[in-house]
Amino acid sequence: MKPRILTLSLVAAALLVGSAAQAQTKFAYVDMQRALGEIEEGKVAKAKLKSRFDAKQKDLDTKQEGLKKKKEQLDAMARDGILKDDKLREKQGELERELMEVTQYWQNSQKELSEEEHRLTQEIFSKMAVIIRGIAESDGFSFVFDKNESGLLYAPDSLDITNELVRKYNAKYGAGKPAASDVPKKDASKPAAPVPAPKK
Repeated sequence: MKPRILTLSLVAAALLVGSAAQAQTKFAYVDMQRALGEIEEGKVAKAKLKSRFDAKQKDLDTKQEGLKKKKEQLDAMARDGILKDDKLREKQGELERELMEVTQYWQNSQKELSEEEHRLTQEIFSKMAVIIRGIAESDGFSFVFDKNESGLLYAPDSLDITNELVRKYNAKYGAGKPAASDVPKKDASKPAAPVPAPKK
C-alpha cells in the first residue's frame, strides 16, 4: 500500500484557500516510489527481501524435485505391477498430501514475505513523512503532494522535492542507522570499558 502524504487535488486546494491567500500558497510534490528505490535503507530492505525470497524459492525447488522423483518412482512401480491396487492408492494418497503441504508452504512463504515488505515499507514511509514535513516547514510549502497518489498530471520539475528528501533521509538514517537523537548518550560518570590487550 502506498502512503498518502496528501490526497487533496489541486482543485480542492484552490477551493480551500481564498484568492488573497492563493498568491502566497506554495506547492511541492514528491515521488515516494522513486525515493523508496533511491534511499540507502530502501536498497538494503529490497536486498534483504530478495535474499529471503531466493532462499524460499531454492527450498521450494528442492521440495518439488523430491516430489517429482517420488511420482516417477510410483508411476514405474504401477506400470511394472510391483504394487497392488490398495497399496498403490495408499502411496498416491501420501504423494497428494505431500503436494498439498508444499503448496501450503509456498502460499505461507508468499504471505510472510508480503507482510515483511509492507512492514519495512511503512516504517520507511513514516520516517519520510517526518522529513517531508520538515522540508515543507523550512521552505514554506503549504501543500506537498505524492506524485503517485494525488492524480498529479503535470507540475514543473522545480516543485519536485524528491531529491532533497532522498538526500536528507540518507543523511539522517543512512542504510537504516537510527537518528542521532535516537542513539542513547553515554554516561560520562561511568569509566570507559578497558580495551583488551591483543593476543600474542
